[in-house]
Amino acid sequence: NISGTRDLKSFEQVDFVVEAVSESEDLKRSIFESLDKITRPETILASNTSSISITRIAKATGRPDKVVGMHFMNPPPIMKLVELIKGMQTSEEVFMRAQLFAEALGKTVCRSEDRPGFIVNRVLMPMINEAFYTLMEGVATPEDIDTGMKLGTNQPMGPLTLADFIGLDTCLAIMRVLHNGLGDSKYRPCPLLVQYVDAGWLGRKTGRGVYQY
Repeated sequence: NISGTRDLKSFEQVDFVVEAVSESEDLKRSIFESLDKITRPETILASNTSSISITRIAKATGRPDKVVGMHFMNPPPIMKLVELIKGMQTSEEVFMRAQLFAEALGKTVCRSEDRPGFIVNRVLMPMINEAFYTLMEGVATPEDIDTGMKLGTNQPMGPLTLADFIGLDTCLAIMRVLHNGLGDSKYRPCPLLVQYVDAGWLGRKTGRGVYQY
């Protein structure tokens, strides 16, 4: 029962929208502004953002109480978690409906307040960023960094492999959200990560990141 469309007007009668475009606040706000005009007033608008403020995204609409964050872990068909984020004006009813929707999809839910990075990326991205510092400073090779973290902390893949899978541009964007939003130097993006993105080495999707594919 899935059909594709390139026209947002196709969303006129839907009950629930989940936006999942690139991690750009300007792009997301633009889409939410359009959806607000197209969809019915009672339609819930959710964002799959992994770090951007739901409160700021909601401000682009005339229904901030019906805007909620639903961060599906990647890849969604495999990963069980959905991180729910409540903006400053998100109503409890909308938050609960989003939770019920996620659970109906067979997902496990964790609930987060609207803070930079939420739960998962607030913890995960600084670890990935530190792995880049460890690589930049010559502490170890990428392979040894990943092996150490995989076998030493029982993770399914090492942080550098995971970064390539996520996309280094996405990792950098999230680190900038953390750094700008929290103002702490410990969230400063590693210069090596910045260089990789500047070079267009974004990970698996470009065939080159920390590793070559």
